[in-house]
Amino acid sequence: MELIELNKLFSIQYGNQFDLYKLQFDGASNINFVSRSSQNLGVVAKVSKFKEVRPFAAGLITVTLGGTYLLSSFVQPSPFYTAQNVKVLTPLNEMSFSAKLFYCKAIEANRFKYTSHGREANTTLDTLLLPLSVPENFLKIDIEEYNKISKNSFLKEEINIFQSDWGDFKYENLFEIKKGKRLTKENFISGDTPFIGAIDSNNGYREYIGQPAIHKANTITVNYNGSVGEAFYQPHPFWASDDVNVLYPKFKMNKFSALFIITLIRKERYRFNFGRKWEMERMRDTTIKLPIDTNGSPDWGLIENYIKSLPFSKSV
Repeated sequence: MELIELNKLFSIQYGNQFDLYKLQFDGASNINFVSRSSQNLGVVAKVSKFKEVRPFAAGLITVTLGGTYLLSSFVQPSPFYTAQNVKVLTPLNEMSFSAKLFYCKAIEANRFKYTSHGREANTTLDTLLLPLSVPENFLKIDIEEYNKISKNSFLKEEINIFQSDWGDFKYENLFEIKKGKRLTKENFISGDTPFIGAIDSNNGYREYIGQPAIHKANTITVNYNGSVGEAFYQPHPFWASDDVNVLYPKFKMNKFSALFIITLIRKERYRFNFGRKWEMERMRDTTIKLPIDTNGSPDWGLIENYIKSLPFSKSV
């Protein structure tokens, strides 16, 4: 397979390097803000146009250069601004949507060469060697059909959750927080109980074991060790390792409100690391900001409907 440097396929430039807090949130805007997140195409908010700065065009590729998920690569579906340490790739020649997706995956396949806060990709991304040609029939996608699927949401109307008032709530007032239990690999037996470890992918599932579940479904797992701050909704009973905290809701939670909460939990990851772990006592005292109703309580109905209004929500 013939290889070619990335800069022979794309024009590569740094993004805007904006700080999100300096921008105006606007749920009705078509301008996305792309951060170094590996979730939701890297999009963390919708924002208003910033002064006279023209957003990058839809259809370009963003690549993260640092952080935990470096080289996360996405084709952006809407105009966008970017956070720091994100590069933007513009094809030098006409390129199909499926070809762009191929190069996103090819770039991400080189993640093993780099480390967060160590050997990052800032200086070497441009000369990364990738296949010159896209494999025949790779992920052929009808973009019109793709767009139809992306609009497959529960609710037709858009909900601007940023127009609501927000309040701070301690985790201990929203959840009963329990700790996982140590189980070594040598003691695993074969079975179908999900074993949740302190990892950052596959919904936390490290493997399936034969031991009975020790935690209930409809809970949230949060890593306090390993990939600290990574959070997942657990729809089935499971066993959690001792590196994982389990959040049992004190309110009526469903998968929609849970997905909203875990997104906010993940935004707090930067506060914690291997040296400053998110242990149970610290988590109980941590606050989370949520939309509130007229009584000052979390507006769970608004939260649920917001998630249901998002593209692909019927796939949740």
